[in-house]
Amino acid sequence: MNRQAQAAVLLLTGGAILHAGLTDLYLRYVKAGLRPLLLAAGVVLIAAAVATVWYERKATRTAPQPPALVPAPEQGHGDAHGHDHGDAHGHTHREPRIAWLLVLPLLALILVAPPALGSYSALRTGTALQKQPWGFADLPAGDTVRLSLVDYAGRAAYDHGRSLDNRRIKTAGFLAVGHDGTPYLVRMALSCCAADAQPVKIGLTGHTPPVLRPDTWLEVTGTYTAKQTKDPVNDGIIPFLDITEAKPVKAPRDPYDESWNG
Repeated sequence: MNRQAQAAVLLLTGGAILHAGLTDLYLRYVKAGLRPLLLAAGVVLIAAAVATVWYERKATRTAPQPPALVPAPEQGHGDAHGHDHGDAHGHTHREPRIAWLLVLPLLALILVAPPALGSYSALRTGTALQKQPWGFADLPAGDTVRLSLVDYAGRAAYDHGRSLDNRRIKTAGFLAVGHDGTPYLVRMALSCCAADAQPVKIGLTGHTPPVLRPDTWLEVTGTYTAKQTKDPVNDGIIPFLDITEAKPVKAPRDPYDESWNG
């Protein structure tokens, strides 16, 4: 892989990162707050590609042209297999062809848009709800309050539902069905990027949907219940919501929940 090829890879990588950052594609990889850094990284890579091409052409124009001499046989550095290893007289080295494998992750970034993590990952990863938050903000007035799934789970597990009593709760997430048939509503919580995503799960009881399709996004309305269970993966707390209504909704623009602070 020569300098021109390296510059092309840098240019394509920077362009792919900029494309992801300027669209919603980047939300499949990192949290929304990292968008400025992602765009800056794309610009730097493109600038590095342009600089590489410029310096390479400048070096080619200013390099002295060697006289056309035929080297003596004993001055060559080839081996018994005919490979040219280069020497101090300006002969070029051949880079290993395995370096072109670096292009494969780039092609994956350009050609493949990975889906957001769903029920398969959620059921095989322990809940992130393992330590008590510092406190809970007051809920707005009204009979029905909309909460993020993470907020409800924390209040139900560690506030013993004190702020949730006599309130109708509305929340949303995707559906996962446990090995015992228990339906869970899940949001994947990010600390930084999709690689460290962990699920926050709440169990559903009451008027659950008659047909349970994993990865379906649901908006549910219900009331707090003291029922809890242990996550079979890491023994974390999984609180429940006693639902009175459930309806399918479109997956949100950002499928991950960033309100989780770990």
